[in-house]
Amino acid sequence: MDLTRIELTLHVNGRPEEFAAPPSELLVERLRDGLGLTGTKVGCDTGQCGTCVVRLDGRSVKSCLILTASAAGSEVTTIEGVTAPGGELTGLQEALRQEHGTQCGFCTPGMVMALGELVETARAEGAAGGPPPTEPEIREWLTGNLCRCTGYHSVVRGVQRACRLLATLEGAVPR
Repeated sequence: MDLTRIELTLHVNGRPEEFAAPPSELLVERLRDGLGLTGTKVGCDTGQCGTCVVRLDGRSVKSCLILTASAAGSEVTTIEGVTAPGGELTGLQEALRQEHGTQCGFCTPGMVMALGELVETARAEGAAGGPPPTEPEIREWLTGNLCRCTGYHSVVRGVQRACRLLATLEGAVPR
C-alpha cells in the first residue's frame, strides 16, 4: 500500500480525470501542473488574492486552499471550462471586455469564475422577479479578488452590463 499517493477522480470541465496524487497536493497544483490548465493562476498561495478561483460543485473556491484529495469526486470548472460554444466569450467576459474590466489580465480568470457565480445567481433571482445585484453587492463579491490595474469600477460596470444583457435576452425587465 502506497501511502505517498492517493488514487482520485475529479470531473474537470465536464471530463473525468483519474490520477494518483500526494496527500498534500493543492487543487491549484493539480489543475496547473497535473492537467495543464494554466488559466487558473497562482498569486499569493495564501487565499488572499483570488487569482486561483475555480468552481467546485458550482461554488467559487480558492484552489490554493483546497487539497486535491478533498475535492475527490467533485465537479471542478476552470476558466478553460466556461468558454461559450464555438469559442466565443461568455456574456460576462464580453461585458467585462466592453467595459474595459481587464488590463494585464492576471486576475481576470479568478474574477470571471467568482463573478460568474454572482451573475448566475442574479439570473435565477431575476427569473423569479428579483432585482439585479447592486453596486455594493457586486463589490462584496469582489472582496476576495485583488486587482492592481483597473480599480474595480470597470469590473462593476461589466457585471452590471452582463446582468442587464441576460435580463434582456430572457425577457425580464431590468430594474
